[in-house]
Amino acid sequence: MGFLDKALSADFLTASLLTFALTVLSMALGIAGGMLLALVKGAPFAPLRWLADAYIWFFRGTPVLLQLIFVFNVLPLWGLSLSPFTCAVIALSLNEVAYMAEIVRGGLLGVDKGQRTAAHMLGLSETGILRWVVLPQATRLILPPTGNQFIGMLKTSALASVVSVQDLMLTAQRQAAADFDYVGSLGAAAVHYLVLTTVFTLALRQVERRLDVNRRASARRAKDPAPGCTTALDPAAR
Repeated sequence: MGFLDKALSADFLTASLLTFALTVLSMALGIAGGMLLALVKGAPFAPLRWLADAYIWFFRGTPVLLQLIFVFNVLPLWGLSLSPFTCAVIALSLNEVAYMAEIVRGGLLGVDKGQRTAAHMLGLSETGILRWVVLPQATRLILPPTGNQFIGMLKTSALASVVSVQDLMLTAQRQAAADFDYVGSLGAAAVHYLVLTTVFTLALRQVERRLDVNRRASARRAKDPAPGCTTALDPAAR
């Protein structure tokens, strides 16, 4: 059986869907937690900032594999018996929070302080400034590195096979162990990873295009030029 036949088999299709779900759930929780942690890092209360720094220091300074094994093996000792998939989501999202916090903080700091000052003068509250002024502008700065994190999470999710998550990596390993066709099994997994990576890349590219203010403004001008103006394609201009 060739790797394309294996790639189209039910086992690999199911594993691909599980890998997709693991990546999306972990990233969604990581983004939400990262935004919260980034706001905590900007809090005026120093102990909160220290806790945020300690969290980032720990999760960025220890291997993801160690965190996965810790969650999978230690939580049951504390009375929390969770499925391997849930343990993987917890570990991967906790790790991602540390990275997303720095990405979000960089995006927030990238917004010109004059924007905040102008919003204050207009009478907006701190919450209103964050919601209507800072976040919309910071999102355009945050999105590209977040896309890279998505791709990185997809590949990092392969580590979940160590804690018995039936993802693409574990499926490929078990298929190869059963028929000794390592080229076909690993090739099938590679096909699915490449397809998922391409889907994520194209989706994020579309989001970036929709958030591109300059592109949208140019499209509006091309579609509805100002009165009295002519374009190069206007017969009256020739």
